[in-house]
Amino acid sequence: MKPVFNVFFLLLSLSLLLTNPASAQNFPWSFSGEAENNISARSIDDEYEKYIDSLVAHTPLKEKIGQLFFVRAEGEFTPRYSQSFHELEKMVTDYHVGGLIFMQGEIYGQAVLNNKLQQMAKFPLWITQDMEFGAAMRISRTTRFTPAMGVAATGDKRNAFMMGKITAIEAKALGVHQIFAPVLDVNNNPENPVINVRSFSADPDIVGDFGTAFMQGVQSEQIIPTGKHFPGHGDTDVDSHLDFPIIDHNYSSLDSVELKPFRAAINKGMPSIMSAHIAFPKINNGQNLLATLDSLILGDVLQDSLKFNGMVVTDGLDMRGITSQFSPGQAVVRALKAGADIMLISPDTFTAINEVEAAVNNGELSEERINKSFAKLMVWKQIHGLFDSNNQIVLNDLDTKINTSFHQAEAARIARESISVLKNEDQILPIQAKEYPEVMMLAVSDDEDGRTGSTFARALRDYHPDVNYRVYDNRTSEKEKQEILREAAEADLVIIGSFIYLRFAQPIHLTGEKLAFLKQVLNRNNKSVLVSFGNPYIVSDLEEADVHIQGWANTNEQIDGVTAALFGASKVDAKLPIDIPNLYEIGDGLSFEHTALRYGSPEEVGLDPKELFKVDDIINDAIRDSVFPGAVVGIMKDGVLAYNRGYGYQDYTKTEAVQPTDVYDLASITKVMATTASTMKLIDEGKLSLDDRIAYFFPEFDTDEKRKITIRDILLHQSGLPPFRVYVDSIRTRPEIINAIKNEPLTYETGTDYVYSDLGMILLGEIIHEVSGKPLDVYSRSEFYYPMGMYSTFFNPHSQSRWLVNRIPPTEIDTVYDRGLVHAKVHDERAYYMDGVAGHAGLFSSAADIAKFATMLLNEGVYGDQRYLDSETVELFTTKQSEHSGRGLGFDRRSAEGFTTAGSLSGSDTFGHLGFTGTSFWIDRKKNMAVILLTNRTFPNRSYGSRISRIRAEVADAAYSAIID
Repeated sequence: MKPVFNVFFLLLSLSLLLTNPASAQNFPWSFSGEAENNISARSIDDEYEKYIDSLVAHTPLKEKIGQLFFVRAEGEFTPRYSQSFHELEKMVTDYHVGGLIFMQGEIYGQAVLNNKLQQMAKFPLWITQDMEFGAAMRISRTTRFTPAMGVAATGDKRNAFMMGKITAIEAKALGVHQIFAPVLDVNNNPENPVINVRSFSADPDIVGDFGTAFMQGVQSEQIIPTGKHFPGHGDTDVDSHLDFPIIDHNYSSLDSVELKPFRAAINKGMPSIMSAHIAFPKINNGQNLLATLDSLILGDVLQDSLKFNGMVVTDGLDMRGITSQFSPGQAVVRALKAGADIMLISPDTFTAINEVEAAVNNGELSEERINKSFAKLMVWKQIHGLFDSNNQIVLNDLDTKINTSFHQAEAARIARESISVLKNEDQILPIQAKEYPEVMMLAVSDDEDGRTGSTFARALRDYHPDVNYRVYDNRTSEKEKQEILREAAEADLVIIGSFIYLRFAQPIHLTGEKLAFLKQVLNRNNKSVLVSFGNPYIVSDLEEADVHIQGWANTNEQIDGVTAALFGASKVDAKLPIDIPNLYEIGDGLSFEHTALRYGSPEEVGLDPKELFKVDDIINDAIRDSVFPGAVVGIMKDGVLAYNRGYGYQDYTKTEAVQPTDVYDLASITKVMATTASTMKLIDEGKLSLDDRIAYFFPEFDTDEKRKITIRDILLHQSGLPPFRVYVDSIRTRPEIINAIKNEPLTYETGTDYVYSDLGMILLGEIIHEVSGKPLDVYSRSEFYYPMGMYSTFFNPHSQSRWLVNRIPPTEIDTVYDRGLVHAKVHDERAYYMDGVAGHAGLFSSAADIAKFATMLLNEGVYGDQRYLDSETVELFTTKQSEHSGRGLGFDRRSAEGFTTAGSLSGSDTFGHLGFTGTSFWIDRKKNMAVILLTNRTFPNRSYGSRISRIRAEVADAAYSAIID
């Protein structure tokens, strides 16, 4: 028997919403991901119509009613004979519920439970889940995204699209067919306790644009998005989970604000809408009837005015706004009459189904009304192929589709782009350790965990050497409060991290006690930063803080984004998408450039992590071949240390594994990171000139043979000095060695040839001391290493901490000069007897610190928003400057022809240096990239490591081959 409504029209209208050709034509971006770009729904034909007609006609009434109910399931391991599994089984097999809404869980637990229940179902189950900020909203170890408001702060709709697309990819992998997102509510009430950062903005146009982009991303993966909470939940200060919200707006007001995002999304093909448990008495003749149960809202407004003909889903029917007024069955009957199709989370599904059946039997509700919603759901199930499949999730595929490195990188990028700096008095940002040597980070929380903010503290310590971490929460004693106040007074900068979570039925501002204490903290210190990792309106509680930053959520991605922003390690350009009353307006936000090294992943900068496995193979093979006992490889691109791994052991006893943070003797890299850099600085300051004659500093050079030697000649290694002299077989003091070099005869006429020489660089180190008034180690550390955050870079590290010494591999067991085990002291014997500080050797450093130095050079002398060298000086020193060689001033450059340790794939504008101990770093200006290799290939003696040149080149080529075109 054919139902009275037109099933063919229903099929056609729903298929148009599913395929959404309008949205496909409006993608202003492209995406080269792992999945299809557009939905291709099955064609609608007579067979489909007959099939749906048959289902409607032959399915028993109670089963059709059951199909309209979606019950909750926990996506975790569920024992077969547990009470929870028994209840779900009964819902599926006896009451024939139409689908599930999965709540909290984990990947495999949800997948296995899904598979089991699908096997039991007479009708395939339609699986739904809340995924507003990604699958991680409900499922652990999936991809978590920035909350909607933070995504809108980026100003880039493509971010919302990618958020939707990746969320849908992971949802599909887990057998989810429909997600309850995006939130299309306009957060135009700062006191809203339930929407807040879940909304994209307080501006309806922004909400519409970003919500539609998210929708398009979801639909591109053939997953159903759901716009919520119709007709708008943004302008309420009551939580509908717990009470009965009322919005006193007339239709004109509603139409000009709340309805605009819904209209925009519906016009672009939104296939499903979720209703809100909110009353609008001025629209419904003074009745306080919740929108979910109001035919004027779901019928006249949604269907007639907004022309929506898709699926209407209720918000959870277990919310207090519903259960306080209606029995389970009465609520469903009223929702059906109002125009809702799918009933989410009835507080008593057994009772509700029976009451709805009774309502049909007694004439209160027509079977035709049941048939209409039943047919809608069957169309979805049919179009998505559920009737033609066993609907089983392939467990072996999950690890290739969920939380992939690409998904992680996209989530991290969006998080960084969301960070909003609203205030920066006295130019505190980006933070410089030399200006604020001691930092206190105070985590403010409304829990009793005691560890809140610890992740933030660890992240800060990656960029600053002295961060004191304290927590102020509900268990903080009066004694601890006094200690916090004392430490705040002693700190140079206080960073307050607000971890006040947005919880149902909880205030969204600081309580009076917390507010009073934090004001005391700010009064004890005249420099302060306030970061909100949640409720953005909290900055209005502490207006007096010098810096205001919005971090949007307490997640690792947001914490990393905030930390990078604090230190200039990422670009900041996000704009506030809401008004913060009497403080900030929509569009406010400061901008900063990315000028400091950030710690990140290969995907962030377009490197394929699978290609970088080649680096592992190269280094591990070299270790097996005893080229060196261990190594560290660092790859920096676009200002991000994207790869930093330790391999092997510090020595052949294999008792101390190499860590990525280990510190190596750089040998001749000292020539550029200390001597050349210091010379560049002194030239910028006008204290030195490249054409200054060495004779001006050393009378011994005031001879016919040596008089014309300049600093330029020394840097270009064309002074005429011999390449190498041992000296220490007979002289072992600094004055004696320096004096011997001064009196060394030339081996060729100055400027006529290129002969790489340590001797000239040793003299240049002495000149730096004379001109600057500071020894080379002191000058280079004060001018570069410490202010740039190169906290592992030292001459004579043995005189530093034991902790640092333990991170340094030994370089040799010296049997020639009777030094024994050379460990944490310079390997080069001349530098060793020059008290460990020389212009040619003696510097120790880590891969991360070298990456910072490389970043400064690629930034044309700027690091952390501070200029260390003039851009013209950097360009001059790092480009070819000699007719006798391809070298720059001090810096080596990639060989133009033949073999090069910089690798065959490096660009022609590549510069850097090598170190005798097995170290190297090469900087490719065009690729904005540096490849760093640290080894102790001279251990246990310098006869080892003969393949080091080839390994350098192979590592570089492996790094360059990972670049994704």
